[in-house]
Amino acid sequence: MARLMRAAEAGPVDFKMRPLAVMVRPAAAGDVPGIVRLVNEYVRRGDLLPRSAENITAGLNNWLVAEDRGRIVGCVSLLRYKSGLVEVRSLAVDEGAQGLGIGRWLMDALIEEAERREIPTLFALTRAVGFFERCGFTVVEKDMFPEKVWADCQFCPVRHHCDETAVVLDL
Repeated sequence: MARLMRAAEAGPVDFKMRPLAVMVRPAAAGDVPGIVRLVNEYVRRGDLLPRSAENITAGLNNWLVAEDRGRIVGCVSLLRYKSGLVEVRSLAVDEGAQGLGIGRWLMDALIEEAERREIPTLFALTRAVGFFERCGFTVVEKDMFPEKVWADCQFCPVRHHCDETAVVLDL
């Protein structure tokens, strides 16, 4: 599943003044601090819900990371609900590495993993609707996902004026 991506595939690179070499792969225990760092960057901006190191570790087999020379520069996870519903969660790319295609590489690998696991449908709640549409998702009504709403949305600080859009991808 590990794939090596080179900066030339993504166009001009200015990440720490050096070429970027990114490997997208399943997360390992040593990646948890890097995942927590990335997720917390997005939590501070109000773009993701918090995930503790314990929560990430407990579901580590559902996480993918993008690594550049030992540094985690991107992450994403799957969450399967009891109903069989499967959510794309915690998609994050290091601010200094945005615009290089890392988010797309992560999504492509996640979709490939979902297909390997025979997951029929993925969904996400997002503000990055255009990104998800470019990955093949379509916009749907949030009320299609009541289990998500009851599980996570009740803890969201903006739950009463949510500006996220539900998207779905049938595999």
